[in-house]
Amino acid sequence: MNKYLSLVVVAALAGCASRQPLPPQDVTEIQLVALNDFHGNLEASKYTLDSAAGGGERVIRAGGIDTLGAALQAWRKQDPELLLVGAGDLIGASPAISAMWADEPTIGAMNLLGLRATSVGNHEFDQGRMELLRQQKGGCVSPRADKACKFAGTYEGAQFQYLAANVIDMVTRKPVLPAYKIETAHGVKVGLIGTVLRETAESALASGIAGLEFVDEADAINRQLPELRQQGVGVFVVLIHQGGRTTDKFDQQDCANLKGPIVDVVKRLDPAIKLVISGHSHQGYLCKVDGRLVTQADMGGHVMSRIRLTVDNNTNSVRDVAARQEVMMPGAWPADPALEAYLKQARARSTAALAQPIAALAVPSVKREADHARESALGDLVADSMLYAGRAYGAQIALQNAGGIRQDLESGPGNRVTLGHAMAVLPFGNALVVMNLRGAQIVELLEEQWLGGRDVKRGLLQVSEGFSYAWDASRPEGRRIVPGSVKLNGTPLQMDSSYRVVTNNFLAEGGDGFPTFTKGSGRAPTNVRDIDALTNYLIKREQEQRPAGAAAPGTRYQRVE
Repeated sequence: MNKYLSLVVVAALAGCASRQPLPPQDVTEIQLVALNDFHGNLEASKYTLDSAAGGGERVIRAGGIDTLGAALQAWRKQDPELLLVGAGDLIGASPAISAMWADEPTIGAMNLLGLRATSVGNHEFDQGRMELLRQQKGGCVSPRADKACKFAGTYEGAQFQYLAANVIDMVTRKPVLPAYKIETAHGVKVGLIGTVLRETAESALASGIAGLEFVDEADAINRQLPELRQQGVGVFVVLIHQGGRTTDKFDQQDCANLKGPIVDVVKRLDPAIKLVISGHSHQGYLCKVDGRLVTQADMGGHVMSRIRLTVDNNTNSVRDVAARQEVMMPGAWPADPALEAYLKQARARSTAALAQPIAALAVPSVKREADHARESALGDLVADSMLYAGRAYGAQIALQNAGGIRQDLESGPGNRVTLGHAMAVLPFGNALVVMNLRGAQIVELLEEQWLGGRDVKRGLLQVSEGFSYAWDASRPEGRRIVPGSVKLNGTPLQMDSSYRVVTNNFLAEGGDGFPTFTKGSGRAPTNVRDIDALTNYLIKREQEQRPAGAAAPGTRYQRVE
């Protein structure tokens, strides 16, 4: 461990040591390690380190299953009964090394790491209920038949338990997955209760979650305690895929500035719950809310939270909770041979396929970062590729959700893009759908971009070449589109005329808070995946000797104040 990180750990340990422990014979210490929002990041990736210990902000490489395995191996030598837990989104929106195999390599890695349980996250529902149950139980019957069981030939499922206390089957009125799991460490029963954000339906494929209801998180958690108490459990740990934001550093002890939806949930929990392990917002923190510790460990495996529960043996209850953040620095711990070998296998299985060249770009990389108007160069490119694929079905306009574009489109020597580069941009494999929408419905759809502040959370729709409009940030929700500004090829849209629109199946089913898409008529499923539309478009543009991609977004929509 380098000198800088040693200071981080020493400072964190000092914060933990400031609490006065009870006499040893009266207490039991339980060690937990938590991660969240891993998103299939099997390999180390960029992480911006900015610690409360000082030293300034710097970009490093952190994470990777080999590093996580090494850290856990070292910590288990200190405490063999350590519990590894998760707070959702361990899969979904993953790099190609995992996504191209239906995220089975990530499930396998979590098995090897010894994960005990995790809450589901919204991305666990990306491919629907049946695929989530397959990920849990194993088997090869999958909506992703081109990917399932292709990594190892078979798939045995997760050896850890997905938890979903607030995901209710509308027929049975019971959780679709277990609400909790009881683990025993050092003779103490620990009740792990898992939930996902109740707004999951907005970010999941509607057809994939049909028959499921996502209910209030705090109510669902509190309902489990009487049943757990009947089984002798007095120590409760919440694993929740919901989060918040804070201006404090990721490793600041007992931060007091946490904001966001997680705060309201925590404030309504049973007083016996002293620890809440959160996720979803991709920000590390160690905060206090109403005397409870609320943690999150960044994302992508860059950080893991080490948590110590001090249990009063006389009352079977938590007397103290302390935590610190550990940056997953490659080489900081002795190697774990099993995880190193597994990562090597995943790379070997993936390298040849991912290295397949596609086409050259006009620029070295196309960025997903949005400009002042919330338009991005990569959003332009993806929307144009969708329009190209949809023209055979009469498409005139393409609309893509910004959240479906996960990483910049990078290239290699000669600006050449590989399949791996392209899959990093569009890892979901959504299919394109073409539909008819009237001009008035398109305007209604555009207005939905700001409802409930969704533009800040998810960004604006990215639009294809030839479609344009202006929006006024000073106008109220529902009236932000400048009248008369919505145009197709320079001609104002006619409110009663019908236009052919192509989008992905997630949006077509009303996902991301766009119900107007469900009103589209004359729907034509194309069976063309978004990733195939993108690669085919890149090839076409290169063949025409005008490679695709730009360094900056166009002016397809304009923002006025």
